[in-house]
Amino acid sequence: MSSESLYKDLTLSVPETTFSTNRRWLPKRFGAHLFLIAACFIIGFPLLYAVIVSTQTNADVFAYRFTFGNALADNLNVVMNTRNLGTYMWNTVFTAVAVTVGKTILSLLAGLAFVYFKFPGKWLVFGFVLITLMMPTEILIIALLRFVVIDLGWGSTYQALIVPFIASATGTFLFRQHFANIPSELSEAAQLDGANALQFLWRVLIPISWNTIGALAVIQFVYVWNMYLWPRLVITDSSRQVVQVGLQSLISTDTGITYGPLMLGAVIASIPPVIVFVLLQKQFMSGFAIGRDK
Repeated sequence: MSSESLYKDLTLSVPETTFSTNRRWLPKRFGAHLFLIAACFIIGFPLLYAVIVSTQTNADVFAYRFTFGNALADNLNVVMNTRNLGTYMWNTVFTAVAVTVGKTILSLLAGLAFVYFKFPGKWLVFGFVLITLMMPTEILIIALLRFVVIDLGWGSTYQALIVPFIASATGTFLFRQHFANIPSELSEAAQLDGANALQFLWRVLIPISWNTIGALAVIQFVYVWNMYLWPRLVITDSSRQVVQVGLQSLISTDTGITYGPLMLGAVIASIPPVIVFVLLQKQFMSGFAIGRDK
């Protein structure tokens, strides 16, 4: 066989192989992409429909119109001025930030104690902390309500919304596992340099723990933002109420259920958690890699 004929055979075989490979993989990729597009549409359709309804009147809603309406300004006036959703939003932002900061600080200190301190019954105390993870707030709601409202007299106060939720078993466990994976040589070097426990926490542990801090902050902020039962029971003053309870006032008015203001309020109330997640999504995604070297 001559070199010219061999070259022709090689050049002809390449397009056939490429074409057969594309033909074999293209249907699978197309099906996967089509499935993902359909899944995204199904998941995002309720939110899209809520945004559309937030601009409509009841007549538009009952007419099943899937186009934006002209009642956005009226609905916004009802939500912010008539139903005072702005006040509820501010109360919830203040409560969520206070609880998140308090939980983060206490969790950092508790994780530091469980890893770098030796004291009698340490494992027993840590086991008790883990047990509290299995006890939701609803189990203790009656006793907690009696203690906070009757014994402490904190009814309709910010203390009642913040103080009972500052301690976090989840945060303690998260930081304990994170600190346990940090090389012990760092602690020994800090001791040789004369640093105390708080200096070691501030100068060494916190700078290498921002991912874990961000992950905990997202979890706790969203948790506090979505609280309904406890604020409903402990807050009777509407000026101190939170947004999840305040949304209930949008369900009905003197003329019945108004879907436009209700959907608009729900959309507005979902914006702060989304902002927090977007700002801390990198820390949130990498903060749970407990076993990975930091």
